[in-house]
Amino acid sequence: MKVAVVGTGYVGLVTGTCFAETGNEVTCVDIDERKVEKLRKGKLTIYEPGLDVIFDRNTKEGRLKFTTNLAEGIEGAQVIFLALPTPPGEDGSADLKYILGVAKDLGPILKQYAVIIDKSTVPVGTAEKVRAEVSKGATVEFDVVSNPEFLREGVAVEDFMKPDRVVIGTDSEKAKKVMEKLYAPLVRQGNPIIFMDERSAEMTKYAANAFLAMKITFMNEIANLCEKAGADVDSVRKGIGTDSRIGKRFLFAGIGYGGSCFPKDVQALGKTAAEYDYDFKILKSVMKVNEKQKTKLIPQVKEYFGGNLKGKTIALWGLAFKPHTDDIREAPALYNIKELRKLGAKVVVFDPEAMENVRGVVGKKVKYAKTQYEALEGADALMIMTEWPEFRTPDFDKLEKSLKNKVIFDGRNLYELKDMKEMGYTYYSIGRESVK
Repeated sequence: MKVAVVGTGYVGLVTGTCFAETGNEVTCVDIDERKVEKLRKGKLTIYEPGLDVIFDRNTKEGRLKFTTNLAEGIEGAQVIFLALPTPPGEDGSADLKYILGVAKDLGPILKQYAVIIDKSTVPVGTAEKVRAEVSKGATVEFDVVSNPEFLREGVAVEDFMKPDRVVIGTDSEKAKKVMEKLYAPLVRQGNPIIFMDERSAEMTKYAANAFLAMKITFMNEIANLCEKAGADVDSVRKGIGTDSRIGKRFLFAGIGYGGSCFPKDVQALGKTAAEYDYDFKILKSVMKVNEKQKTKLIPQVKEYFGGNLKGKTIALWGLAFKPHTDDIREAPALYNIKELRKLGAKVVVFDPEAMENVRGVVGKKVKYAKTQYEALEGADALMIMTEWPEFRTPDFDKLEKSLKNKVIFDGRNLYELKDMKEMGYTYYSIGRESVK
């Protein structure tokens, strides 16, 4: 099939590349000329494990192309994915200006029947708005379908090629046949394609992310209670995670969720609830708790240094909101950098992939180390913000020699308490006793 993907962010680039991998002829469209030129030269604009291999293969074989010209990009396309940003507005609602803008541009340039697919995470009712915008200039038949993505950054290629399920919102039999054909290579093992109406598909995406955000936040609340009650959150997690009704995933305590999906989607669902005059109390609590959780370790840092961080140097390991990505959107590390600097501390940071993205946001307000151990040299303390694998088993002898104080503030519970005690570290984590 001939596929067009409008937008080359995380979702668009993964979608386009993976559909090319299944034999489709894919053209990705983006208005950013520098980004498109870079992609044409075979250089990825995001970090996503495994994407580089299939990107190289499909660009070399001519199945994956890039353009800044929308008319050129959709020429002959049977399906057109809209994978455009929906940033949160000041009130938390999703901003649809990019999607609706492209939808309006599509109408006059459609030359044959096409299925226009909302791949971006969008509020309930967006498919209808897209249809209305396309209709203003369209002279040919088309369908608008909601097809939300459920990709996890860091394993997005695997998620796309072997999806748990594919959700498609449409009442059009013609569109259903096109979508079934497109996704057939990805569901050969029997994972379902679930058809429903457009509004239900749009709600499904928000409901899924909000529920997962709620699981994380609930466990963080349990962790905070464990600290006060003298319980160990890791033991509690194992105890409840083996219950098949609950499951073991998304139960790890830490310094809150971040990224491109959970914060934005929870806010947008809350805004949708408000528009329908519904007081979504659980969702409000999830947002409130998560905001506070991001800087959960700061009071402990202040306590350790007697309330005075002026002139102290704090090393931060991890900047991305999660491992195996360079995405720093709503990353807890950014909030901790801000708070530490407010308190007068100097901050040295290291992350395997997200350094340049942080440099673009934070600039020269922090020092950037070339290695995780360079960040420790002369530092007064170590704070861990992201659970990258290389941080799990560090050389503790190097840590001891580099740090002025044997103290670690661990926002991801990477180390065992008994090990920290044996090595003589002062160790603060989430939902467990402090080692002093």
